Amino acid sequence: MVAALRSWSSVDLSAAPGDAPAAFCADLTPAGLLAGYRAGAYPLPAADEYSRYLNEALYEDRVAAGSIAVLGVGGEVPSEVPYGVAWWSPDPRPVITPGGVRLGRRLARRLRNGLRWSTSVDREFAQVVEQCRAGRSPRWLTDQLKQGLYGLHRDGHAHSVEVWENGELIGGAFGVQVGPVLSLDSMFHRRTDAARVAIADLAARFAEAGGLLLDAQWDSPAVRSLGGTMLPRADYLELLRHAQESPLLPRDLRPAG
Repeated sequence: MVAALRSWSSVDLSAAPGDAPAAFCADLTPAGLLAGYRAGAYPLPAADEYSRYLNEALYEDRVAAGSIAVLGVGGEVPSEVPYGVAWWSPDPRPVITPGGVRLGRRLARRLRNGLRWSTSVDREFAQVVEQCRAGRSPRWLTDQLKQGLYGLHRDGHAHSVEVWENGELIGGAFGVQVGPVLSLDSMFHRRTDAARVAIADLAARFAEAGGLLLDAQWDSPAVRSLGGTMLPRADYLELLRHAQESPLLPRDLRPAG
């Protein structure tokens, strides 16, 4: 049995692996989730028992050596931990500046020339989350994580952006906000480019509110095409350390683009 650490405050993520989980922790309550995001990590729950065993096979030596932290719930390590929920804190970190999202010329032209989409914020958080996990395999967005995110949304820490076409939800994204940083968890689309519009709209609103950074979590060609760059984790963590109150996102319904 691995001894549990009591809280995220006892973990130094600046020394954590940049290419492996930074920690294992089963606490997906709203308070537990917010503590992890504030520390600079995000959760990736194991979708099933096989995934938990795979985590153990891949990382048990590093857990035993102490390079990957283990956090308990109330100082205890439940039986499914330490490998049930991996928390990641990549180094470097893929980020997008709120004013730097690129729609692309083709999409921008379509929006100017009659593509009548509109956007909103926090009108259908639960529906956006459900669509982001629909049909995904393995399903990292588990029921337990979903309920924790709902709690964060009720408390004003998690937000969604919705893209509409004639009253139909055709795309969206959601994430968790910590001070001037908004960590993008997932997105979906029912029309080509609707997810891209969601991210661009969220970035524009976040910039209006005084937000400084969108955390893209995982690097990818799609993230780079939106204007993503790589930031040293030390700089990302420093920004979180000085986080003050979270800026309020504008919630008006507005034309896309």
